[in-house]
Amino acid sequence: MKTTSRQKIKIGVFALAGLAVLVLAIFFIGNKKNLFSSTFNVHGMFKNVSGLQVGNNARFAGINVGVVQDIQIKTDSSVNVVLTLNSDVRKFIKKDAKLTIGSDGLMGDKLVVIAPGGVTSNEQVDDGGQLATINPLDVDKIMNKFTKMADNAGDLVEGLADIVNKVNSGQGSIGRLLNNDKMARNMESTVKQAQTTMANVHKTSNTLNEDLTAAQHNFLLKGFFKKKQKVKDDSLKKLKQDSTKKAQDKAAKQ
Repeated sequence: MKTTSRQKIKIGVFALAGLAVLVLAIFFIGNKKNLFSSTFNVHGMFKNVSGLQVGNNARFAGINVGVVQDIQIKTDSSVNVVLTLNSDVRKFIKKDAKLTIGSDGLMGDKLVVIAPGGVTSNEQVDDGGQLATINPLDVDKIMNKFTKMADNAGDLVEGLADIVNKVNSGQGSIGRLLNNDKMARNMESTVKQAQTTMANVHKTSNTLNEDLTAAQHNFLLKGFFKKKQKVKDDSLKKLKQDSTKKAQDKAAKQ
């Protein structure tokens, strides 16, 4: 079948459209990867990159200024992350700038956030220079801890519910006390009896004090109490004299 001029034109239009789409795709991808602009590299050592991947954005002051160029595992506890950044922002990034790994939104891709620095150094970072890093939180460990806490809380609630059910059903000492009217009345009676006993003891003590005071004023027993008081006074006097003598002897020796 012979191809007509109209068909040739359609094929040419489709070919040009496809080529235009390809050029635009190369431009956008190259622009995102900083292929068409002047760039420089910096790197930082992390203990954990927390899901970061090559091609993720590098952000400075809330603006995407570069990409993650490479991720290299150096040791079992260190990972080197290389960033390719636009040269326009180099003058704002100081040698004491810091790198940290964040997220693009709540559930977005991981990215590297650059803190500008300028606290201990005002010199701009060198091409290929190493920056200090702040290691990200280990989300898996935090989630594991929360999971254990939730499990423990569930066990605690289940245990408390079991105790409450036993108490409500009259099991155990507390359950029998709360659910048995006879035991409650006996307990109340015991408390009242104890209160009455303590009142009687207090009353008896007051009576003994009054009897002792009256005995001290009785002429038949007055001599006995005076003699007892004299012995007590003599003992105190002798103790005071001994203490004074010891103090004087100690002062004389010094």
